[in-house]
Amino acid sequence: MKTSLYVVTAALLASGGVAAAQNTVIAPADTTVVVPAEPAPGAVVIQPQQQTVIREYVHKNPAASINILGLELSLGTKVPDTVVMHEVPDVSYRYAVINDRTVLIDPQTHQIVQILN
Repeated sequence: MKTSLYVVTAALLASGGVAAAQNTVIAPADTTVVVPAEPAPGAVVIQPQQQTVIREYVHKNPAASINILGLELSLGTKVPDTVVMHEVPDVSYRYAVINDRTVLIDPQTHQIVQILN
């Protein structure tokens, strides 16, 4: 009988220790490192200084928005040849306002290379 009492007591103590261990959470220190992604092959990279020039020019020279139903405005989307593209001095890309969003367009391919807003 004494032996079974010791076994029950040991079991209760052991289970209490497990329960306590289940309530304890040890989290490692945050070691997350954010590494900028490399641009996809063929992606257009516009330098920050050039982006500033473009944004200021577009802000000072707003264009009327044209609505093109069904056109998804995303990088690489080709805009119709009928879209009027506006020049930005000293920049090889053009801009247009489509569906109330300003986009930069490669005039050679008519593809959207950046969405400004």
